[in-house]
Amino acid sequence: MKIQRRSSPGLVAGLILALGATSALAGELSLTGEGSVRYEPDSANLQFTANAEAATTTEAAKQVHNTIAQWRQQTEKWRSQFQDYSDARLSLYTRTRPPVERNDEPKQVAVANQTVSFSIQDLELLNPILEKAQSLGLEYHLSPNQFFHSNPHSLEQEALRKAIADARRQCEFVASQLNQKCGDVVTMTVNGGFRPMPLMMAESRAAKDTVGSVGPQEIKASVSATFKLE
Repeated sequence: MKIQRRSSPGLVAGLILALGATSALAGELSLTGEGSVRYEPDSANLQFTANAEAATTTEAAKQVHNTIAQWRQQTEKWRSQFQDYSDARLSLYTRTRPPVERNDEPKQVAVANQTVSFSIQDLELLNPILEKAQSLGLEYHLSPNQFFHSNPHSLEQEALRKAIADARRQCEFVASQLNQKCGDVVTMTVNGGFRPMPLMMAESRAAKDTVGSVGPQEIKASVSATFKLE
């Protein structure tokens, strides 16, 4: 039996065009199913950096040490909620500062920086943490990729379930238009994996701002399936 695509206008033609890679074989139908799940992130990976410049590395390191000590003191009440906390790495180096005046000589300065990194699973803590970092002059940058869900496995499974259901639904519709039935799955391939897609940026317009909205994200899944037609 040879199954042909219909070129007449209507839902069938629109469906087949949307499939992109739909092929027709004798007694089989191959198509792609897609599924997605939107969710609100409930966790975040955060990173802050204390920087200092001075005439000597000793003085620069002392300034950074004092900043980190204040950070530890002011965030102590949240420390039990910080996952994978780290603040032990101190970097020291020198750089040449360009002259301010035309006849001035370039100046060597010592630079120290120390990075604090951790994750939180309660976004109610986000703005209080940012306010502490801002008050201490810590540098940071927020991006959508830093926000995630604490149980991504369940979201991935739901996206895959929807993709499989979408493939079956399309098969049943196409088969009904051909006066046939959608039968067993011959082959099925899960395509690509599950990649969270940010739908909105975390709103933080300047270093003095807190975050007004993280925004939803989306996990997508797709399957390529071949069904028997009966």
